Amino acid sequence: MIFLIFVKLPTCNDYQPMPLTQIEELPTEDDLIQKEFEALLYDYSKTNHRQKIELITKAFNFAKAAHKGIKRRSGEPYIMHPLAVARIAVKEIGLGSTSICSSLLHDVVEDTDFSIEDIENLFGAKIAQIVDGLTKISGGVFAEKASEQAENFRKLLITMSEDVRVILIKISDRLHNMRTLGSMPIAKQYKIAGETQYIYAPLAHRLGLFRIKTELENLSFKFEHPETFELIESKLAVDEESRNLFYKEFSEPIDKKLTKMGYEFKLRARIKSVYSIWRKMSTRNIPFEEVYDILAERIIFKPREGMSEKDQCWMLYSAITELYRPHPERIRDWVSTPKANGYEALHVTVMGQGGRWVEVQIRSERMNDIAEKGLAAHWKYKTGVADESELDKWLKTLKEMLEHPEPNAIDFMDTFKLTLFASEIFVFTPKGEILTIAQGATALDFAYSVHTDLGNHCIGAKVNHKLVPLSYRLNSGDQVEILTTKKQTPQLEWLDYVTTARAKAKLKALFKKEEKMFVSEGQKSIEKALIECGLQFSNENLVRILNHYNITQRNELFLQAGKNLLNLDDISKIVFKAKNRNVFVKYLKNPFGGSSDSNKQHESVSIDSKIDRKKPIKLTEENAGKTYKFADCCHPIPGDNVLGYVDETETVIIHKRQCEVADKLKSSFGERIITADWATHKVLSYIEILEIKGIDKKGILIQILKVITEAFGVNIYKMNIETDAGIFVGQFHIYVHDTEEINNLCRDIIKIKEVNSVRRVQEKIS
Repeated sequence: MIFLIFVKLPTCNDYQPMPLTQIEELPTEDDLIQKEFEALLYDYSKTNHRQKIELITKAFNFAKAAHKGIKRRSGEPYIMHPLAVARIAVKEIGLGSTSICSSLLHDVVEDTDFSIEDIENLFGAKIAQIVDGLTKISGGVFAEKASEQAENFRKLLITMSEDVRVILIKISDRLHNMRTLGSMPIAKQYKIAGETQYIYAPLAHRLGLFRIKTELENLSFKFEHPETFELIESKLAVDEESRNLFYKEFSEPIDKKLTKMGYEFKLRARIKSVYSIWRKMSTRNIPFEEVYDILAERIIFKPREGMSEKDQCWMLYSAITELYRPHPERIRDWVSTPKANGYEALHVTVMGQGGRWVEVQIRSERMNDIAEKGLAAHWKYKTGVADESELDKWLKTLKEMLEHPEPNAIDFMDTFKLTLFASEIFVFTPKGEILTIAQGATALDFAYSVHTDLGNHCIGAKVNHKLVPLSYRLNSGDQVEILTTKKQTPQLEWLDYVTTARAKAKLKALFKKEEKMFVSEGQKSIEKALIECGLQFSNENLVRILNHYNITQRNELFLQAGKNLLNLDDISKIVFKAKNRNVFVKYLKNPFGGSSDSNKQHESVSIDSKIDRKKPIKLTEENAGKTYKFADCCHPIPGDNVLGYVDETETVIIHKRQCEVADKLKSSFGERIITADWATHKVLSYIEILEIKGIDKKGILIQILKVITEAFGVNIYKMNIETDAGIFVGQFHIYVHDTEEINNLCRDIIKIKEVNSVRRVQEKIS
């Protein structure tokens, strides 16, 4: 048998050989690294910094050699990461040669055999100090042993308060890690995204890095809620053409008007971020179509000489309001009183074409530079010592807080986070001086913000000439006078009256000092009581005393004894009587109760049932309540985006991904976070609350009940209806199987003509 094989040979037109030069020029790893370094030098050359190319080249060559052969999880050479961090620091924040070198070297001490001393010898004390500060948080704000990180984080903040470049580079590092987070395992993505949302995005906001803050929030949201992110992004894409058309119509009259006035300016469209849109949809319980401020107009003008920037902002405001009618309640004047993070601008919301509200942001070039690059740009425009901004004041507050930090890492972070939220109000002293204070601050917070002694001796306040208690919450524009007396001393309940980090830190430092005194006195009293019994101050005797008073901690025993809350006569009369000798021996063997056998049994159980943290946990009906349970704080149900937290007993606690408690757990105990997947849940029911609002019309309740009970066959646990001025608000506690069921139910209820809104209430069900 003969097979004929026909082969089509290429013609001259088909065959196009690759040039030899093209084959030779395929880029190698070294070529890619060199290209990225040249891009860094190009970015640096575009700045006004003194050009120190030789020093930067030296740092690059050193870091490249130190990281030689090491790859990132994505497969690229490790040195590409420090190069990317350095580019963010110079291009997006505006830092100089010291920061560039520190960025290039920031992982050398952590990942190689080189020490801080080596860095100091080669590059000087300043770069070594910054690298040391960065090394201390290389594993994240908190690693596996959170309590051990408290001192390291405190040292970082001390370094930051002395040289803020440490945290600016760390934010650059985190931004690049977030941009390349897709190569990490999902559980690791949750940890890093949670930590970013919990601490780094607020920190970037507090330092005025608005663009970076927005990107960090967006990327965190993208990895925590990928489906929702894609949905909103796709809706933005669909709306893009009509949005661009509207923007062109809206901006053309402004362009002509400002040109006629003789200004040099730029007009930019600002599109609301996906995360901001989702936040608005969630907090106001509205669909995407009802988020009306997606588009904003930004005017960046070059100021004229001989007139203040503030006056020119108001001139432009006047020009714009001649074209479009302003919203009387939507003017934000951050030119007269800048935000605490240095942000300056004049915002006005005006009615555009087709009855659409549009926010217009008016900034000078300087204001825009500060808005884009934050603290680095703020320093660039300082002219003298007298130019103390709210940012400078914040750094001072930070230093004060660090003098008496919380011993517990998580408590310390909570106190520190209070300083990050820059929502502020403006209040006046009796002399008419204006002071900035955090929104939600009380009269007592105000006293401590002025002076510690004023807070310690505060008995009340007069707000707008009316007497108010210490816990009175201040409003913007209030005039506050603090009333004091020498006899007043801080009380423990004052911690419930204050909301600012400064006041809390001052009070806790004072109470800690008092507590030390009581503990010292109490220890002396216990020692004295033991000596009277002819006994030594030993561990065995202390265990016996602890068990008698049912106290677990030594310091708590000494504290209560120092405050005279214990009857120490019991030590001689009851605790050390001969008949108690056997009890004493029992407690010595096992001071915390239970037999050694039971302990061994418990230990073996926990080892046998240890959760594999590398694998997702499958949430089935069978293992509900055994290997996992639902968190009370956010009450997830099947279908919600969730994650798991492995507690000390190896039980997995299931939280919603957007839960505030979960955010704290992700940032503080990232190694305990695991992924969780729902199995089909149609057997178990969960109580959820639906809040329904609408017009109070006869028969409306019957219509709602028909949808709930007849159309969906859902059982009602309880309900509460209230009406006021023709409007009803009802809360229906219902049994559902999953989010699909509750979403379908909401969709059908909203179809009822008189119903205005239906939302799932996120609260704990008791």
